[in-house]
Amino acid sequence: MKKILLLTALLFCFVSQSQILNEQERSTLIDEVLGERFNTVLPDLMDRTGIDMWIVISREYNEDPVLKTMLPSTWLNARRRTILVFYRNTSENTIEKLAVARYSIGDNIKSAWNPEKQPNQWEALVDIIEKRDPKRIGLNISENFGIADGLVKTDYDELIKALPEDYKSRITSAEDLAVGWIETRTMKEMLLYSDLVNITKQIIAEAFSRKVIQPGVTTTDDVVWWIRQKVTDMGLETWFHPTVDIQRSEEELVDHITAFSDENGSKVIMPGDLIHCDFGITYLRLNTDCQQMGYVLKADEKEAPEFLKQAFNKGNLLQDILTSNFKTGLSGNEILSKSLEEAKNKGLKPSIYTHPLGLYGHSAGPTIGMWDQQDGVPGTGDYKLFENTVYAIELNTEVQLPEWGKSVRIMLEEAGFWGEEGFRYVNTRQKDLLLIPSE
Repeated sequence: MKKILLLTALLFCFVSQSQILNEQERSTLIDEVLGERFNTVLPDLMDRTGIDMWIVISREYNEDPVLKTMLPSTWLNARRRTILVFYRNTSENTIEKLAVARYSIGDNIKSAWNPEKQPNQWEALVDIIEKRDPKRIGLNISENFGIADGLVKTDYDELIKALPEDYKSRITSAEDLAVGWIETRTMKEMLLYSDLVNITKQIIAEAFSRKVIQPGVTTTDDVVWWIRQKVTDMGLETWFHPTVDIQRSEEELVDHITAFSDENGSKVIMPGDLIHCDFGITYLRLNTDCQQMGYVLKADEKEAPEFLKQAFNKGNLLQDILTSNFKTGLSGNEILSKSLEEAKNKGLKPSIYTHPLGLYGHSAGPTIGMWDQQDGVPGTGDYKLFENTVYAIELNTEVQLPEWGKSVRIMLEEAGFWGEEGFRYVNTRQKDLLLIPSE
């Protein structure tokens, strides 16, 4: 009961005040959320995928990406060889969470191996398998999803060597189960997610202000490193190096390859510049990914020019088109195709490259386009949309500006949630350019 009260208090304090928790508070919250996921999310996913035994194997410093999300907050790595076994007994509506390891793994996964009685770890695993006699044994082997392909060849070979012949035919890829585990969010996680997005946007708003940017002096690299330092000072982490870039009237629009390159070089930010950033944080095992745009006001301006406002609105329109096509059971490629066709029919020049977001930044789930694969993405794009999942609604539309005699790209990225009531943004979305005064 005390743990439940503490979790409730932490959630209220965190969500209401954007407070960055200390390490002990983070640990408590992470473990409470993880326990709920094991007891509510995992059984449903095992039923959905028809896998009654899931075996996850890793060695220290070479962790399966899925196993890393299952370790308690005080376990920063696997220890020696760590073997997890999840067994779902649907007739009794139970789920066992076992560790073929010398000790229990936190409060959720109990040790099921006594090395003094059975010195061979693989034989101990076989004993567990034979006692439960599963129909389908899922292993993290996946052609399409790197996150779900964490079983290394050495451990696979050792397992196959130890496994009785009758059970080898029951082995199957746990791809759908692993992806489901990675992509599915609980209500508690979504409460946290809203505030993570808010923190991300607060950092961007400060970065795109006169506190950081002095037009004619500050460079795009200066802003990037300010962001990195700000995140470190707050006790957070970034999961990728941020970028800040400029579009301006006297420079031609670069192609997509150049635009998505990390080698664009640093530029001095000037009045009249359209600026853009790509930035995300990692906190409480969740990740954000956000792109926002701003405008540096000229000396005689109090707001952005109307033609830039109208251009920005087309970015919002493309977001609306994409998210209106979300439907449970559709594949990422189907959503992409429908959205691009509708956007082009409305006169837009769209590019959509939306990806799952959650326990990883570029997470597992349906890929909805890549910037260089607008005809669909084989494999990950064929995966279907499920409820209680989060996406980085990432896209751009190219807009011709007669006032500048060129085109610009309106590049946006927002965290969005798909649930039983439909689509919503995790914490609003940008609807207006951020404004940076010149003086």
